[in-house]
Amino acid sequence: MAVQAVPTKGNLMNTKKSLALAKNGYELLDRKRNILIREMMTLIDHANAIQQKIDSAYEEAYIALQTANITNGFCEDISNAVPIEDGLRLDSRSVMGVEIPILTMEESDTCNYLHYGARTTNSAVDKVYILFTRVKELTVELAEIENSVYRLADSIKKTQKRANALKNIMIPRFEETVKFITDALDEKDREEFSRLKVIKRKKLRESTEQSVQE
Repeated sequence: MAVQAVPTKGNLMNTKKSLALAKNGYELLDRKRNILIREMMTLIDHANAIQQKIDSAYEEAYIALQTANITNGFCEDISNAVPIEDGLRLDSRSVMGVEIPILTMEESDTCNYLHYGARTTNSAVDKVYILFTRVKELTVELAEIENSVYRLADSIKKTQKRANALKNIMIPRFEETVKFITDALDEKDREEFSRLKVIKRKKLRESTEQSVQE
């Protein structure tokens, strides 16, 4: 690796400062990466648990729907009476600078009563409505977690890339530059010391010869 720095004390001090900043930056990035990984693994475990719940909820809901279709006839007209969900709200929280979504479903006034006639339906339809409402809630929760995991994974990848650049490129480069300048300055000091010794011996010899002549 070629070192282009001029071997001066000023450059040595500046390079040492840059090296210290690079090492500190690497430690911070490494800490951030570890925190993000822990957060992501926690969410992945949660996602797996919710996925199992959703699979069970869907299975139970569709079985209930089949029962309702058998006992009430096809429930398409009944399903059209249920309003479209518009109570989904998006917020966010920050984890080490990564914006993590928070999805919530606001309970509207229409949730307090049935959207279909109780006289023309039976309890099987009520069960379907309750089970698919649960499916909807779980789906929202899973969507929040999966999006959070995606964002965390993307940030971890970028953080790892920056940390690797510092560890494998910038820090070794600064260390090599510090060594190059230090060695050059040490060599210069040794040369200066040797030159001064020669001058001192020469002056001493001249002084001795002058004393003999006198």
